[in-house]
Amino acid sequence: MKGKPKLPQGMPSAQQVLDFIQSSDIPAGKREIAKAFGLKGQEKIKLKALLKDMAEEGLIDGKKSAYHRMGGVPKVTTLKIVALEDGELIAEPENWDPEAPGKPPRLIIREPKMRGAKRPPALKRGDRVLARTEETDSGWIAHPMKKLPARTEGLMGIVEIDKTGKAWLAPVDKRVRQSAPIADRGEAEQGQLVIAERVGRSERAGVKVIEVVGDPLAPRSFSLIAIAKHGIPHIFPDEVLEEAPRAAKLKLSDKAREDLRHLPIVAIDPADARDHDDAIWAEPDGQGGFNALVAIADVSFYVRPGSALDREARKRGNSVYFPDRVVPMLPEVLSADVCSLKEGEDRAAMACHLHIDAHGKVNKFRFTRALVRIAHNIAYEDAQKAVDDGNPPEYLANLWAAWKALAAARHARDPLELELPERRVVLNEKGQITEIAIRERLDAHRVVEDFMIAANVAAAKALEAKTAPVVYRIHEPPSREKLIALRDYLATMGKKLALGQVVTPGLFNRMLKDISDETEKALVMEAVLRSQTQAYYGPANAGHFGLSLGSYAHFTSPIRRYSDLLVHRALVDAYKLEQPAPPGSIPATSGLSDRDRASLQQVSDAISQTERRAMEAERDTIDRYVAAWLSARVGEVFDTRITGVQGFGFFATIVGLGGDGLVPISTLGGEYFRHDEAAQALVGESSGTTFAAGDRLKLKLAEANPLTGALKFVLPDADTGRIEPRGTRPQDRQRGPKKAGKYTAGKRGRPGNIRHQGRRK
Repeated sequence: MKGKPKLPQGMPSAQQVLDFIQSSDIPAGKREIAKAFGLKGQEKIKLKALLKDMAEEGLIDGKKSAYHRMGGVPKVTTLKIVALEDGELIAEPENWDPEAPGKPPRLIIREPKMRGAKRPPALKRGDRVLARTEETDSGWIAHPMKKLPARTEGLMGIVEIDKTGKAWLAPVDKRVRQSAPIADRGEAEQGQLVIAERVGRSERAGVKVIEVVGDPLAPRSFSLIAIAKHGIPHIFPDEVLEEAPRAAKLKLSDKAREDLRHLPIVAIDPADARDHDDAIWAEPDGQGGFNALVAIADVSFYVRPGSALDREARKRGNSVYFPDRVVPMLPEVLSADVCSLKEGEDRAAMACHLHIDAHGKVNKFRFTRALVRIAHNIAYEDAQKAVDDGNPPEYLANLWAAWKALAAARHARDPLELELPERRVVLNEKGQITEIAIRERLDAHRVVEDFMIAANVAAAKALEAKTAPVVYRIHEPPSREKLIALRDYLATMGKKLALGQVVTPGLFNRMLKDISDETEKALVMEAVLRSQTQAYYGPANAGHFGLSLGSYAHFTSPIRRYSDLLVHRALVDAYKLEQPAPPGSIPATSGLSDRDRASLQQVSDAISQTERRAMEAERDTIDRYVAAWLSARVGEVFDTRITGVQGFGFFATIVGLGGDGLVPISTLGGEYFRHDEAAQALVGESSGTTFAAGDRLKLKLAEANPLTGALKFVLPDADTGRIEPRGTRPQDRQRGPKKAGKYTAGKRGRPGNIRHQGRRK
């Protein structure tokens, strides 16, 4: 067998380094590269500089002990098995950088062919493995070296000490079902909320407490649980905290900016808003239309590409809002002070000037960097009351008149209209819950929303006009698979959805408008919502289906979304709005950097992921607050609606509150219940009693766990004693295997998490 050809000796080119890294049978670091090319002395120093340049140019990734091609996979790395396709296990790199080019590579697992006692345990989806990888002409292959323990960073739970004195970590994540033994609890005491880490590779080795959070039911603990569980960065590095005050002191030039301080611009926000990104103004143009202004905090002036502030904002992706706190994308000196559009204060703004014609269409727009002084910060409720009272101030009257024109154009566009209730948690000064209610939807919300949509569209079109880079907000039409599922669901309700027609938001709107029964409408609305694709960010435009818009970008919230900051930077470049910072303070440019331009796809993917992470964390926290609110009402009977049915029971939500909980099939009595998947119903074989999705019924709250957010309901007259599980009785065994899987913690009845197939007629 011939060996590999000898490499040319001496300082290699970047391409030669790449070729060697890819062809090497072992991890290739600086030492291996230097040895392969026979480098010594000064050549090794030159090699170090070359490798650094290649990393900065995006040619290679990794560390000095093991480099790999950017977009490739290290020779030896940790993988997570993510799918089973055509009999092949598929894995992805566990620590894939979301800003790396393209999507994570998918590797086909090649398990060693061994027999007998030495055969390793079979791998399955979700397993972690240490593997040796290779790139072939047909794709990436992974050869597992060993199976790794389940990953548990950010492990959080409650310390419980049993009768023998042994300490256990009870999970606060409803997806984790078993407590872990605590090998070292340090100063932690019974009942305290702690953060822990594994002390060994085996789960039997237990965990070590590394931080005591305190009382798990104390105010502010619920958001801390979500922050730890989802790995949300919440502590700013020292270099960011040191840089923020320097950036905040940048001088605003009234000569370099359009002076708009004379306009009565108003910011309409929630009463408890922590920051104010946007403000609006409008006046009649005398010809049936309106001149309008959307003023947005000029964050790009303070947060420059390449700065420590920018790197941290890019990492966080967005602010995360909890009932008791906000984890901001930017330090508070910027997010809550200098960048926030506060009443009576001079502020830097990116101004979007709009002209709205008599039909509500925006036919002109322009962007400037401006100096504004907000006339009023108004809560939505106060603005609405002023208008409803019949004699609003002129600035509000003009805004409402302009909005009615915009609303007419919106109606003609016919975007998707889904009335989805939003839960609101009200806390007192001590952080204790005083109320949980459904947030009221006001015209004031719609006013601000339609002005923001108009500005977002203008930003996208303005950048397109200059063929400039755009980070679009994309919402693609429903996939055919989801439309087929929706059609089948509607068929169970006696309704039709023809798939031969062009599917538009208006089609769904008309379907909902024709339903008079509110319960049925809620079911169809949830089904339509589940049929939609998830919105995301990207540089390739695919339109926004839900809003019926061809071009859409996020421009209006740069304090809390990195996507908007990138759009601002692109506008700075495209319309020559640069305002350099003084030398030596922070980076000079406020437009797009070369890194921004080269990695728009990667950063778009990354911020799409951080957005989803924030949504999950916020939702989990609301669930915990609802469970805490209800924990004092265990035993009470509530009006509920069934939201989903499975073989192990059904899920129900409290009408008007939204707390979702499970009714286990074991609590329905001694009768055998058959799971009708097509109708999404549980049907009693003897009595014919049916529990179907959409049914309204009274249920008793049996359990409410604030630490996991889980609820459990039973029938008001239920005997909650355990009954014989299905499948153990002779008549069950004769039926063959059931289709429904086992119940696992974490499956919830929340819309979108399980399939709803309709209710039985």
